[in-house]
Amino acid sequence: MSGIYLARTNQKLNFSRIHIEALKEAQGTTGWSKHALIESYNESVLFHLASTYDAFLREVAELYRFDTETFVGYRALTEQFEKSGFEGAELNELGQLEKDHTSWLHKMLAAYEACWHGSDKRVSVTETSSVSEIHVVQVNPDHAEDGQIIVEYESWLNEMRALIERLRSGMQEW
Repeated sequence: MSGIYLARTNQKLNFSRIHIEALKEAQGTTGWSKHALIESYNESVLFHLASTYDAFLREVAELYRFDTETFVGYRALTEQFEKSGFEGAELNELGQLEKDHTSWLHKMLAAYEACWHGSDKRVSVTETSSVSEIHVVQVNPDHAEDGQIIVEYESWLNEMRALIERLRSGMQEW
């Protein structure tokens, strides 16, 4: 398996880890900019996790020799599989994770999407949301959940790594 997206996926996994570590350090600071640092690292972790997923989707597309230049998300990958007549086990698993509102991937993508929205109202966590999603959607959160957010991010990073390793081991160049 070779290609630019394999390297990009690995790079984004590493960036996610680095930003989680920086978030931990920011939570331990006492400076006046502590909360701004925490909020910015929360969003940067989500950006790198979502970018890891995007790079992996492109890695799969690259493996099947699909066009990666105009590629945008899981739906684009599905369309390319359908056009080509190929079937991919990785596509099915990714689709199930995206659609299941309680899965780590769905929650991670929803938290990333929440970075683009804001609310001045207190929002509560539900079965289909995550602490991270609620934190980034709230303008000026109280930071009570900061410890839980790191646990959630580390869990998502570990799940992402495991998913990528599992799917890579099943993908074969043809």
